[in-house]
Amino acid sequence: MRWNKVAILGVGLLGGSLGHALKQRALAQRVTGFVRRRASLRECERLGAVDEATLNLSEAVRDADLIVLCTPLAQMRPLAEQMRPALQPGAIVTDVGSVKASVVRDLETLVARAGGRFVGSHPLAGAEKTGVAWARPDLFEGAVCVVTPTARTDAKALQQVESLWRALGARVLSLSPQQHDALLARSSHLPHVLAAALASLVLDHRRPRTQSLVCANGFRDTTRIASGSPEMWRDIALANRAHLRRALAEFIRQLQRIQTLLASGDAAALERWFATAKARRDHWCAARAARSPE
Repeated sequence: MRWNKVAILGVGLLGGSLGHALKQRALAQRVTGFVRRRASLRECERLGAVDEATLNLSEAVRDADLIVLCTPLAQMRPLAEQMRPALQPGAIVTDVGSVKASVVRDLETLVARAGGRFVGSHPLAGAEKTGVAWARPDLFEGAVCVVTPTARTDAKALQQVESLWRALGARVLSLSPQQHDALLARSSHLPHVLAAALASLVLDHRRPRTQSLVCANGFRDTTRIASGSPEMWRDIALANRAHLRRALAEFIRQLQRIQTLLASGDAAALERWFATAKARRDHWCAARAARSPE
């Protein structure tokens, strides 16, 4: 389907990429971006991420048949409350948040009270780079996009949101908000915490200067995502803290297992542990490559 007007609230990497993709694929007659800084107005329009950008939330949302929240999690509820008077009856609201239970709980009710329809979604297509300058129209191609319907979700709105992500090249997966948060705590949120912890530990300024000189490709690749937005990851960690704490506990048990093997000097068991990890990752990589579009 072709949308009449799409309002993107927050035009950074994901919001800017969404705008580029909508325009490139002619999926919207008009794309409007809401930003918070005057400098962002010129940048968004100069880079072509949106047709028009504004600092006025009501202006951005007015007459939009689709609104996509692309802001940090902590900003979503306040924005939803502020935009309610300008929301067009029947408008669809979705988001790109990395945590779903709290977002769906808050926004589903707020949007419904304003006469709109909310469907939670999360395209797994982020990167450590932030800002509209890093946005690109092919960001969602081949990515998984999780939609998180509930018993209250409007069936037609769900179908339209799924069609949107498919039209952008994503593969849609439907999970409950709770399932999403439990799974992403291990596969996304835990890796960010670990990368940040490793970067903080190894690159502590109290280490010898030669420590950073011997950090090579393995360290760089392992800690890449620690360069992500601290504000965004603060919000994610707090919003999904129950699941993330459980994931951390599971990981700590893995580390304790390694400590035990090292203490015993059990070479055979240690090799089996590394072999198991390699086999599981290799299998995942092969399956992922088989699913990727050519």
